[in-house]
Amino acid sequence: MRFNLFKVWSTVCLWLLVVNIGVATESSVPWVMRDMAGHVHQLSAYKGKWLIVNYWAPWCPPCLQEMPELVTFYDAHMKQNVMVLGVAVQYQDEKSVKTYVDDMLISYPIILGQAPKQVLLTPEVLPTTYIYAPDGTLYKVKRGALSRLWLEALLKEAASTPPKNALN
Repeated sequence: MRFNLFKVWSTVCLWLLVVNIGVATESSVPWVMRDMAGHVHQLSAYKGKWLIVNYWAPWCPPCLQEMPELVTFYDAHMKQNVMVLGVAVQYQDEKSVKTYVDDMLISYPIILGQAPKQVLLTPEVLPTTYIYAPDGTLYKVKRGALSRLWLEALLKEAASTPPKNALN
């Protein structure tokens, strides 16, 4: 019994390690996704820009709460080397997502998360936002609703912090 318990425990730990490595290295995956308007988005196209990838669902109250914040953030910063992509998950059909997007006046591109050959991982908590630095690395993961002020403070903090590889 003790041996089996150890085997189960070590298998669970190994699985958790693999899952965490998958999330940590997600920025190294050369993903390509098509938004609802038919435009193609890939991580490498956003080098030099901050990229905010927000996972949400139409039924999710915190997602509904943060949508206006993301829209105002995107509208204010889209000409300042910042891009926002929304990834809709757990929805009924494409029409329901389009209705939601129109009702919320979402101005940034929306990608359907259950699209075939989806490369990005689906988060366990909604909303979840992945923030990529201009060099394409995953800078931060925010679980739960965010605000425009939080995003602006994060980018301001990042701009004032020297790069990790900088020599002092």
